[in-house]
This record gives sequence, C-alpha cells and structure tokens, in this order.
Amino acid sequence: MTTATSVPGVGFTTHPWVRFAVRRLGRLVGSVFVLVSAAFLMIHLIPGDPVRGALGPAAAQSLVDAQRESLGLNDPLWLQYVHYLQHLFTGNLGTSITTGLPVSDVIRDRLPATVQLAFAAFVVAMLIALPVGLAMGVLTRAGRRPRAELSFTSTTVILAAIPEFLLAVGLVYVFAVKLHWLPVAGRGGFSSYVLPVISLAIGPAAVLARICRVELLAVLQTDYLRTARAKRLPAVAVYVRHALPNAVTATITLGGLLLGGMVAGTVLVENVFGWPGLGSTIVSSILSKDYPLVQGVVLVYGAGVLLVNLMVDVILALLDPRSTIRES
Repeated sequence: MTTATSVPGVGFTTHPWVRFAVRRLGRLVGSVFVLVSAAFLMIHLIPGDPVRGALGPAAAQSLVDAQRESLGLNDPLWLQYVHYLQHLFTGNLGTSITTGLPVSDVIRDRLPATVQLAFAAFVVAMLIALPVGLAMGVLTRAGRRPRAELSFTSTTVILAAIPEFLLAVGLVYVFAVKLHWLPVAGRGGFSSYVLPVISLAIGPAAVLARICRVELLAVLQTDYLRTARAKRLPAVAVYVRHALPNAVTATITLGGLLLGGMVAGTVLVENVFGWPGLGSTIVSSILSKDYPLVQGVVLVYGAGVLLVNLMVDVILALLDPRSTIRES
C-alpha cells in the first residue's frame, strides 16, 4: 500500500507550511547574523578611541589601558568577534563603560517601558485606523461624497507627514505647558501615557486608515461582493463577514511593519517626554560614548524589528494559507 510520504509532492519536507517555516527561519538567521556583525563593527568603525571618549580626556592613560584590556579591545579583530559571539550566546552583552553595570541589566530595567509605549501606540493606531478607514471606504465607494474623500485624503497626508518629534513638542506645549491637563514628562499613571502614545500613533494611524480605505474600495469591486449584494444580504453581513476579512490583510501587513517603525520612533519621543526606556538610554549612551551599551541597545532594537516582521509573516499565513502555497 502506498503511503502519503511516498507520493511525490505530499511528503513532509514538501508541505507548504514546512517550506514556509524553513524559508522564514533561514531569512531570520541571515538577518540576525547581519545585525550582530553590524553591531560588532560599529565600535571599530567610529573614529577615535571609544574608551578614551567614554572616560574623558582627563582620565589617566593607565586607566584607559586597563579598560581597553578588560574590554578585549587589544585583541585581534577576529578574536574579538569570536569572543563577542560567545558572550552573546551566554547572554553577556558586555559592561557599560560609564556606569560599570552589565548592559543586560540596564536593558532589562529599561526595555519594559519602551515595549509598553510602542505596543500602546500600535493598539491606538489600529483602533483609529481600521474604523475610520473602513467607514470612509463605505461612504466614498463608487465615487460618492468627493468632498469627504478630499478632506480625508488631505488630513491623513498632513498627519502622516508630521515627524513624531515635532508632534510631541507641540503636544507638550499645548496640553502640558499651556493647559496643564497632562504631565510634561515621566512615566507614572495613565495620564503620562497619553501624550507620548498620541505622538507615536497619529502618523501610522493616518497611513493605515488610507490603506484600509483603498483596500476596502478594491474589495467592493470584486465579483463575490457584487454577488453578495445581489442576494440582498444585510449590509452588516456584506461588509463585516465578506469585505472586512479581505480588506484588512494589507492593513495588518503594513501595521506590523509600522510597529517596527514605532519602536524606532520611541528614541526621539522618549527623550521629549523623559520616558525611562531604551530610547532615552541609547541617546545618553551615544552622548557619553558608552559604546558597549549602544551596541546592546541596537541589538535589542534590531531583534525587535525582526521579531515583529516574523510575527506579521506568520499572522498573514494563518489568515491566508494560500500565500504559503504561492511561495512554494
């Protein structure tokens, strides 16, 4: 009797999901290798002595030499890279030059604040973009309400073009300095999240709303939607059951990519609001030339973006299993 594995094209290794997982994991491994190598080379490509820059010009040369020796900077470059990889596999990201604390401890203390801020901004952006984009798609379908479409397009273009940093400064001036409604800086209760979350969420929400509207308009022109309307199905069934799942696919894809951008955007926003996260940490470490800490934070940011992209690929594959077959 012929088994399933003996039939060409249906073996375990040829299953679309297996090939999908292998491709994604291979891409992830390659990306991690590039990220780790770039973070390692960063400290060697910057002109000058990083230890002297971190300790300052007044530091004794003996102290500089001792610090270079403890960091292994006197070893050959290839040996430094090997030691760097060995330390990474054991979770050792090095020691901060300025504070003497392990970099992993600093990241562990600061990472939750950044993750919470970025995730809250992502949720707010999606909660704004999806209903607004879908509503505008329904209202402006088939060329209806051109003035509403023009207003929507103009507003979203302007909001998407405003840099997070500039928006954050404006929000602080209006709602914290002038109106005294919200705190200027710090991370405390719910009120401390409002301004930094809005600063990060407004731009992506505007972009996602436009994408969602365009996708819905395209879906409404498909044959199966015309058939559903021809059957005189209730509007809720037409839009929610048939149109919505197909219209939000591109929005979810772009939303996941924008989440990585939100994480990067926290660097400037955290400094505006004095947010105790990795964004403010990397800026202060760059200013103090604490390159081991800069390396560690860069690795965390890069790994976060790669993880988000992988999650988006998996979610899209679950929503549309046909994509795994098309790539096979």
